[in-house]
Amino acid sequence: MRLAPLRIGMVLCLLASTHQAVAQESGIQTSYVSFQTLDQVKPLAEAGVLRVPLNAARPLPAVIIVHGSAGVDSRGAFYAADLNQAGIATLEIDMWTARGISGAEGRPKGVPETLPDAYGAFKLLTSNPVIDAKRIGIMGFSWGGVVSMLTATRSYTERYLGKEVRFAAHAPNYPICWVYNRVPGYELKEFTGAPILLQAGELDDYDQPDTCPKLVQALGDDGARLLSLKVYPNAAHGWDRLEPPVVVKDPYSHLGRGGEVRIAPNDTVAAQSRAATVSFFRCKLGLGGCPS
Repeated sequence: MRLAPLRIGMVLCLLASTHQAVAQESGIQTSYVSFQTLDQVKPLAEAGVLRVPLNAARPLPAVIIVHGSAGVDSRGAFYAADLNQAGIATLEIDMWTARGISGAEGRPKGVPETLPDAYGAFKLLTSNPVIDAKRIGIMGFSWGGVVSMLTATRSYTERYLGKEVRFAAHAPNYPICWVYNRVPGYELKEFTGAPILLQAGELDDYDQPDTCPKLVQALGDDGARLLSLKVYPNAAHGWDRLEPPVVVKDPYSHLGRGGEVRIAPNDTVAAQSRAATVSFFRCKLGLGGCPS
């Protein structure tokens, strides 16, 4: 994952949405959806996979799932299945195919360049009559986890959506805690007020075991009020991937010193994080089950 200061030069908005039903299995309607970026240089056609529970009460809450190629990245489907079962629609967006990216190389210089993707997906969902526009959450992994964190700030949200609307809840997984309020473009302040579930692993090579707890503490009253933190022992970066473990190099690992990053699945932690995510969204999107 490459993080760097950047120039925001694109706005993502709904141009058109094509809902083509491709499957209706186990009470879930799966559709392709499309919308278009308004890049100053080269507009991009963005795509995603929308899964809608057919038997749940409408209008439905929804969760946007960020990072990787929709329908290909195993993590999106892993969480979508249980969210759909809970009566929550899901939209996995594909940030990379439209940009001609198939791996880590060639990605944008910084995560904020892809924030318009998430806000465009939000606008797409608000145009769908089966979705409750006031109950749209967002979650993501690594790069997408950073997207999920930054979209909880007023500065970015008001830039793309205005002052009247916001995401209802945010659930970032391993979103590289050391960068916030240290790297330009990654300011984490002036929150929208939506709740955040931050899940991290003690063995994450981007951070240290206490980096995320220190971040929450540094955010003061806002951190205590808005953020719930879960740090999993024996969990490395990418614990909920289904693919075999790999080691990659990233200059932003090890608190920005750079080096190797272990991306290692952990079935036990993956199950725990999925259950925590579903419980969080059920509560914050108005489906009940909140702790007493």
